Amino acid sequence: DRKDLLELNNYARNQVIEKHLVNGVSFICTDGIIIERHVEIEAGTSVLPGTILRKNTKIGSGCVIGPNSVIENCKIGNNVTVNTAHAYDSEIESGVEIGPYVHIRPESLIKSGAKIGDFVEIKNSTIGSKTAIAHLVYVGDSDIGKKANIGAGTVTVNFDGVSKSRCVIGDYSFIGSNTSLIAPVKLGKGVYTAAGTTITKDVPDYALAIDRGELKINEGYTLRKLKKNK
Repeated sequence: DRKDLLELNNYARNQVIEKHLVNGVSFICTDGIIIERHVEIEAGTSVLPGTILRKNTKIGSGCVIGPNSVIENCKIGNNVTVNTAHAYDSEIESGVEIGPYVHIRPESLIKSGAKIGDFVEIKNSTIGSKTAIAHLVYVGDSDIGKKANIGAGTVTVNFDGVSKSRCVIGDYSFIGSNTSLIAPVKLGKGVYTAAGTTITKDVPDYALAIDRGELKINEGYTLRKLKKNK
């Protein structure tokens, strides 16, 4: 019955956790932790409550995984932090910081030393070494170079309703907040984009891309509106 099945699952779950304890993995508390039998974890890594590790996931040493993270069929290097994130069918190299509230979708590669902050979604993309994506960004079907900075609100517009295209962002680029990159588009090395810019064509190395309409200010508008509505 259901009670017997729950007891059997708990027994099997605890067996797996005990195996990892013997191998040098740390657990401060095992609440909500589920680790499937084929998962490999090296000594010195900590797994925090609420974490689910599935399929052929492999995790290196010195990592902190969790709390409340789901990692499925991923390869993770050494000294990686994954805080409240979901990652599927991807590779995360050593020294990467992820989270909180990050979604790594399949076929993604996060290279060493990258920082992926809160409310970031990455899909079928490569993120270069030591690149920072701090918050509120969607990166889909893209290749980003090393030591780039992707500002809040940036979106790679990879789908036109029929087909998907790729974006390329070169090394050392600085993408201003609320930039939209309409794929397919390629930004060279060291490119800057002004905040609020929409990129619709390739940008050469070391260029600044600005796309802004003229700001118009109608002085006294609010006072006139209030007076009219009295």
